[in-house]
Amino acid sequence: MAGAMAAGLVAMAARFSVAQLPAAEELACRADELRLRAAELVDEDAAAYGRVLDAFALPRDDGTGQRTRQVREALERAAAVPAEMTEIAAEVAGMAARLAGAGNPNLRGDSISAALLAEASARCAAALVDINAALGKLGGDLPHRAAQNVAAAHVAAREATA
Repeated sequence: MAGAMAAGLVAMAARFSVAQLPAAEELACRADELRLRAAELVDEDAAAYGRVLDAFALPRDDGTGQRTRQVREALERAAAVPAEMTEIAAEVAGMAARLAGAGNPNLRGDSISAALLAEASARCAAALVDINAALGKLGGDLPHRAAQNVAAAHVAAREATA
């Protein structure tokens, strides 16, 4: 939810920064898109977690591997959803940093708040990626990509507060 809130703050700050930043309207529109997607991901995350619980509640494998497959598939989705959250958070943090530096100075506090919220959102989502990937012994690079997004959000938040 913090990601959606951060994107909403970016959209607002951008809309009031058109005089200072020529690309502000495009930033506002993109922030609105990201806010909507982040809000959808909150519901998708809850559903994914429900599927994990359901899969773990299945009877132990009877030799077919069906339970193991269902648990793994559920954990893959439970890792993929917060991984996408980290991507959104990194982008929002970057937009917030841009607005903090070049947007309407009266909304600098909102831009800084958005950057910090986006960083926190990325960190929280990355923790979920790590937990689900480890639990499912998932291969792939989701944890690495999530960590990269956290690093990008961190750099943007530091730029916003500088």
